[in-house]
Amino acid sequence: MTSDTERPTGPALVIGLGNPGSEYERTRHNAGFMVADVLAGRVGGRFTVHKKSGADLLEARLDGRKVLVAKPRSFMNVSGRPVAALARFFSIPPTEVIVVHDELDLEFGTVRLKRGGGEGGHNGLRSVSNALTTKDYLRVRFGIGRPPGRQDPADYVLKPFSSVERKELPVIVEQAADAVELLLRVGLEAAQNQVH
Repeated sequence: MTSDTERPTGPALVIGLGNPGSEYERTRHNAGFMVADVLAGRVGGRFTVHKKSGADLLEARLDGRKVLVAKPRSFMNVSGRPVAALARFFSIPPTEVIVVHDELDLEFGTVRLKRGGGEGGHNGLRSVSNALTTKDYLRVRFGIGRPPGRQDPADYVLKPFSSVERKELPVIVEQAADAVELLLRVGLEAAQNQVH
């Protein structure tokens, strides 16, 4: 286990959270999938089905470090099972699991890094915490902002980004992918100093 100030060297597991299926592809809840796809494009890799976990998986190297990028093939609220299965299969401790997820409590366009903490009503995070039996994993929080007016947050996250947001979305997804790479390269504390 590495502390937040050390540069990690062992394998890491990067999980992009989202919902499978074309009807969810462009929704706010799929920000994690979007970031995972950008990371795959950067390493020139393709996702393949990892049958033992029920996730789409890509194995790559970053600065000599083995990195697994995955997208659970299950729905968001049960995404913890494939995450835990991957961590077990590749012997990756929860402290080296990085979960990329949409975050209602951050303004759209904000990317933040942290370890542990609550789930803020995010069913995907709750599922991951339960399956890993700890909250002590890394998070790349992709701000989507709060819903306008009285719109139900559960409904809001399953809606596509607005036309104004869509114009900025590619840049923000790239920034979130940069944050993942920085986290993998320098560890949490150094990455937080650059991202915040």
